[in-house]
Amino acid sequence: MTSMYTMQDPTTQFPRPPFPPQQQDAPGTIHTMDPAPDHGEASYIGTGRLPGRKALVTGADSGIGRAVAIAYAREGADVALSYLPQEQEQAEEVASLIEAEGRTAVLVPGDLQDEQTDIDVVAKTVEELGGIDILVINAGAMPTVDSIDEFETHTLDHVMKANIYPLFWLTKAASPHLPPGAAVITTSSEQGFTPSPSLAEYAVSKAGIANWTRALAQQLIGRGIRVNGVAPGPIWTPLQPAYVPNEKIEHFGEQTPMGRAGQPVELAPAFVFLASQESSYVVGETIAVTGGVPIH
Repeated sequence: MTSMYTMQDPTTQFPRPPFPPQQQDAPGTIHTMDPAPDHGEASYIGTGRLPGRKALVTGADSGIGRAVAIAYAREGADVALSYLPQEQEQAEEVASLIEAEGRTAVLVPGDLQDEQTDIDVVAKTVEELGGIDILVINAGAMPTVDSIDEFETHTLDHVMKANIYPLFWLTKAASPHLPPGAAVITTSSEQGFTPSPSLAEYAVSKAGIANWTRALAQQLIGRGIRVNGVAPGPIWTPLQPAYVPNEKIEHFGEQTPMGRAGQPVELAPAFVFLASQESSYVVGETIAVTGGVPIH
């Protein structure tokens, strides 16, 4: 287990490339990834920064969402887990970790590309947890399209429905239930600021998320609800073997000043900070967690 709390060189704290070639079908699974990603299962230690909070986290079965759900439970929150039905096994693993902390876990499978599903996910969260204080909108898709000559409209439709539409649907459904002090947290990307040529569709959606975050922050702060975001860099999640070709997987994260990919657990503290009262004067911001890649 890599310690998150012992002072050490961050450039060697987690595995560095090259990574073994590996490909998966989307949405991917953590269980065949090499090296295994760290979501904080054994490494994240909470300090009670979210006592009694009620959180809904999308994409909570794996990757960043899994790390956030684990961290929230260890910080004292009950957590509803939103995920695709085919990710049931991984979601149940997260639920077990949450319950091991003495917190409540609610399993809410469904495809958030359908508006009614978003409405139902929020409704079940409110019903099972007795409310909602934290909404983390994290689930998404990341297709790779190398050339505009290969562009297909259905790919763009898929990315927009997966990455953009749920921002509106989930927040609208949650809005009547969010009390003053609540937090909405989005997941943008360094790609939303400095796009890679083969990720144009994804980058457009992530830029949209950052702009949505700024706009909704201004809408909701008058009610005492803060909206902020996190922009990850290259993070070792199932999105990579599910969407990125092997020749890029082998060198994944190498281009960062840190020289390695980030692990999901390294994102969790930013999400905890933005959900906690410690960030009470932070509104409409997107925190970069990119291994040194600047965002503008």
